[in-house]
Amino acid sequence: MILETPYMFLSVVVPMVISLIFPFLDLGKKAFATISTVLLLIPLAVVSWLSYVSGLSEPVLDPVFFAHPTLGNFTMLLDSISAPLAISIGLVTSMISWYSLKYMDHRFEEMEEEGHKPASWGVYYMLYILFSAAMMGTVLSTNLIEFYIFLEISLLPSFLLIAFYGYGKRERIALLYLIWTHVGALAFLVGTLILGLNVGTFDYFNPIKAVANLGLGNALPEAIRFPVFIAILIGLFVKMAVFGVHIWLPYAHAEAPTPVSALLSPNLIGIAAYAMIRIAYVLFPADFQALAPYMLGLALLTIIYGGLMALAQDDFKRFLAYSSVSQMGYLLMGIASVTALGMAGAILHYAAHAVGKALLFATAGVLITQLHGLRSLSKMGGLAPKMPLTASLALIGFMHITGVPPSLGLWSEVLILAGVANFAVKMNQFVLVTLFLLIGIGLSTAYSFITMRRIFFGKPSEAAEHAQEAGGNLLIPMIVIAAVGLILFLVPQLLVDPMVKALAGLLG
Repeated sequence: MILETPYMFLSVVVPMVISLIFPFLDLGKKAFATISTVLLLIPLAVVSWLSYVSGLSEPVLDPVFFAHPTLGNFTMLLDSISAPLAISIGLVTSMISWYSLKYMDHRFEEMEEEGHKPASWGVYYMLYILFSAAMMGTVLSTNLIEFYIFLEISLLPSFLLIAFYGYGKRERIALLYLIWTHVGALAFLVGTLILGLNVGTFDYFNPIKAVANLGLGNALPEAIRFPVFIAILIGLFVKMAVFGVHIWLPYAHAEAPTPVSALLSPNLIGIAAYAMIRIAYVLFPADFQALAPYMLGLALLTIIYGGLMALAQDDFKRFLAYSSVSQMGYLLMGIASVTALGMAGAILHYAAHAVGKALLFATAGVLITQLHGLRSLSKMGGLAPKMPLTASLALIGFMHITGVPPSLGLWSEVLILAGVANFAVKMNQFVLVTLFLLIGIGLSTAYSFITMRRIFFGKPSEAAEHAQEAGGNLLIPMIVIAAVGLILFLVPQLLVDPMVKALAGLLG
């Protein structure tokens, strides 16, 4: 289905353009928060409505809004593969926009007490909207250059948000984040430029025929095809923060202002997993199949390493950062199975992780604002009687990332495990893969619920004596995110059935 008006493109670009005037407006913080939230609800409303109208049974495309003989066609695509990401991004960014009002008010006060003059509310919400809308544009893109442009737009505002409003040595950490992510972006760009200039197009989805350009990379000369594929893959691995190229993530996610952390993980890093299916597999299916066993091994290593490091953390936000590394291993594992079930599970786990990790980072923000900046797990304990709603929302977050019902993570992990089991049997490595899977899943469950107990149960800590629930500005956005996660648990077939069908056709 091709739309007559580029609704998706407009829903992404209009909020970005409007946000550019924010630094020049003399508005109150509540006005900025309200306008920002409304602007970010626009793309969520558009993708939700188009998903409902189409039933995700066929691709929905904007009309081509830019065409070039070499660069290809720039348009936007919503289908059963991109919809779970688009809806997740729209939900989390719009709700955390309102959450930012109370949290960043606390952060502004902290910075002023430290002797720093923070950049204005207009600057914060401009950067926040640019970051959020660019992620939506990245997911909906159909062209390698278009994808790269939106990806770069998402990176620069997130870098500035860390540099302007982060914690600790924020300028150095922001620079570390920028360098690492741009190394990944450069590897991806080099690979895509060589590919596009040699084959004559940068489209990975053909908007005229409404089909993926499957095997486009096979048109490359034999000598450069595999190196180009590796360059693209390495770029996506860096963005995804898998083991070995994950160094930047614990620093950036731990020291970013908490609303930004909730967007970085998993919304931004998970986009690379989506691109591995939409771009890397589509363009190089044979090479992807050949490397799949090695990617499965890397995925298991990422799960176990991230889990062990998470268990060793005392800082709550740093714990969440390492748990994100571990969770990216699950996404990579589903993708590496090269099965419709496994890949569908990976996409669904993006949505589960988006809900779960947004709740957990938001919980960290509640604790920071209510307990005078407290982040140390060893100084927490016994908070549940004083903060029962916060404890309940945190528990829902942990359930999503561990796959405990009623959470969307249950269905995503079932699909991933089904795909991986099928792949392991074909490789005659079922016992070995199962052993490592049990270790990884055990670690994920352990670090989640041990941390839950350390924060909210056990002997009441000194912090618990003065603890109290946060106001509605912080808790209501969390409740909305949790409610949507529960609805998706109850009706997963709305996303899963069309996605498995589309992926089966793509793999077939």
